[in-house]
Amino acid sequence: MSSKAIIKTDFSFPGQKSVYKGKVRDVYNINDDYLAMIVSDRISAFDVVLPEGIPYKGQVLNQIAAKFLDATADIVPNWKIATPDPMVTVGHMCEPFKVEMVIRGYLTGHAWREYRDGKRSLCGIPLPEGMKENQKFDQPLLTPTTKADEGHDEDISREEILAQGLVSEEDYVLLEKYTRELFQRGTEMAAEKGLILVDTKYEFGKKNGQIYLIDEIHTPDSSRYFYADGYEERLAKGEKQKQLSKEFVRQWLIENGFQGQEGQQVPEMNEEFVNQVSERYIELFEKITGDTFQKAEANDVAARIESNVKSYIEQKLS
Repeated sequence: MSSKAIIKTDFSFPGQKSVYKGKVRDVYNINDDYLAMIVSDRISAFDVVLPEGIPYKGQVLNQIAAKFLDATADIVPNWKIATPDPMVTVGHMCEPFKVEMVIRGYLTGHAWREYRDGKRSLCGIPLPEGMKENQKFDQPLLTPTTKADEGHDEDISREEILAQGLVSEEDYVLLEKYTRELFQRGTEMAAEKGLILVDTKYEFGKKNGQIYLIDEIHTPDSSRYFYADGYEERLAKGEKQKQLSKEFVRQWLIENGFQGQEGQQVPEMNEEFVNQVSERYIELFEKITGDTFQKAEANDVAARIESNVKSYIEQKLS
């Protein structure tokens, strides 16, 4: 629909060994040493990639992640080396851990749905009776998930992770520590912008025995934010919280009869809706970072990315 949105890439970079195409990101392996991660304008919900791309979404996510990776590098080393294009990060190739570290400060989303349906334990952590949707936990809960190659990620407890040998105990203790410290930093940075960091997920990997934070952090695709202003009032009245996340896309899909279940059709995303989502992502960027969003040159996004990344890699490999 929009030539400004890039939904697929097919580049051939110097030293390229392979390409992994995820739901949203295309990751190019350079010499088994570096990764060039292109954040496309694809958008996914309910584990389904929607048919239309969202202009500037990739740039928004890539630049938010880069900002927060830089702002947390004192807590844990991260994979980022450079951002040679607004939609691309080049960084260290790491061996990913087989779990994602999800941390929740509030009872919302998936956790609330489980709670509402009568579950009083999440990833082996007991939950008190009588909690309300969007209520704050006394302490943030670590609720890891398995990293599924196909289909849905599954909740898993610390005990199961260690019993299955998915992560060594020594590494897992560090992953928990880093997750809590990153969430604390993200919470403080959000509060400065009048936001509440509700929940998020982190992915970690290893290179030469060193743990690195990998992928994106504190973006609206990996995190949920509420507006702090009016949070208590809305909670008291049982109203929906005003949020900065992809949840509005999920809500739109649900209202249009789609939850990723078999036999359901993705509703048509007209231009007006696509542009609305694009504007929400830009608003989100400005709110989360406090910076003004500068739209990158979008006449031929693919050519721009190819040229920027190629020249960076050539210089890196020379």
